[in-house]
Parts: sequence; C-alpha cells; structure tokens
Amino acid sequence: MAALATVALTLGLGFWQLGRGQQRLALQASLEARQALPALEAEVLVAPRAAAPASELLHRRVALRGQWVAERTVYLDNRQMQGRPGFYVLTPLRLAGRDEVVLVQRGWIPRDFQDRTRLAPVVSSAGEITVTGRIALAPARLYAFEGADTGPIRQNLLLESFRAETGLPLVDGSVVQVGPPSEGLLRDWPVAASGADKNFGYAFQWWALSALIIILYVWFQFIAPRRRAAREPR
Repeated sequence: MAALATVALTLGLGFWQLGRGQQRLALQASLEARQALPALEAEVLVAPRAAAPASELLHRRVALRGQWVAERTVYLDNRQMQGRPGFYVLTPLRLAGRDEVVLVQRGWIPRDFQDRTRLAPVVSSAGEITVTGRIALAPARLYAFEGADTGPIRQNLLLESFRAETGLPLVDGSVVQVGPPSEGLLRDWPVAASGADKNFGYAFQWWALSALIIILYVWFQFIAPRRRAAREPR
C-alpha cells in the first residue's frame, strides 16, 4: 500500500509539472500573438474599458509620447537580469497633451556592491520622447520589511501608495519598455515561458522516481524472495 501510494503521488506530481510547463508554453504563444498585433495608442491606458477589457490589453504593444517625471524615478532593489543582481528603474511618463501619467518600467541597472546607494547613471531626456513597450500589470512584489517601500531605492512599489505619495494622476497598470540597451539601461526582460524546460525536467524526475519505486517493489517482493527460495536446500 505504501508503494502504491508513493507511485500515485510521484506520478501525479510528474503530470502536475508537465501541465505547468505546457501552461507556460501556451502563455508564451498567447503573448507572442498579442505582441504581433498593431501597437496601441495611449488612449487605451487612459480609458481601457472604453477600448477593450483590461485583461485583453495585457502584453499588447503600445507607443506613448510624453515627458519623463524624472524626479519621481524609483529603483526597485533585488531584481536580476542576465543572472546579475541590480535594480529595475521605474519612471512616470506624463502623456503628451494629457494630465494622466503612466508608470514605465524602463529597464535594469547593476548594483554597486561597495555602495548600495551608488546608482549607475540613467539618462532621462527633458523634452518630449516616444516610448515603445508592452502593457503590463504593476511591478511584481517581493517580500519586504516594514519601511522598505519608501524613498528612491525601495523593495516594492504599490500604485495606490505611489499615487498618494506623489500626487500624480497615475493610470492603472504599467508599461514595460522594450528595445535594445539605451539610456544606461538593459531590457532583457524575462519571458513567461522561461522555466518550462525546468518543469519538464522535474516531471521526468518524478516519473523516474516512480519507476524506481516500482522496480524496487518488484525486486524485493517477488524476485528476491524467489531467488532466496531457490538457493535454500530442500
């Protein structure tokens, strides 16, 4: 019974990991299909319900014109890119001809290991610029101690709190800027399907463990006793 329960458990975990990997691949295919659609204008962010449901806007390409609110730039700590620790750089962008402001995840800079507060230079043009990116949710949250979500360098950024803190008319969600490195920033953002191979690897390991348990069970319950019985004198 113990062997049967363990085999059922490891088989189930293997199929669960297989399903997770397939979900990641399906999500990536969906994202690629959305990103292949024509770029949207800023109006969909200002009044998303009038254009399309918010869920249908996620990961769509968008082109924004506006000016950086550079003095409100935030550096999210403990973010990695290309396996290196550093900061995600977020700057609000005031849309051209409008009052609304969009939070832009501009890219990544490395950490100075000698002085955490010494930040690599980031260029923020004073004039009107065009930002191309994809529509995203607010930046993902990491665990943070109390008081770690204030100041230019912080662990997380909550849109509601940042809206109240700055007084900026921030729209919901954010835009992840894409493109080659520029302005001192890298933009090698992780993709949704990253980790699918790991899920498939875990599935194989669980199934291999299940097969090992079956082999050991057959050996110790059937083969080994018969071999002992064959060697005993009659």
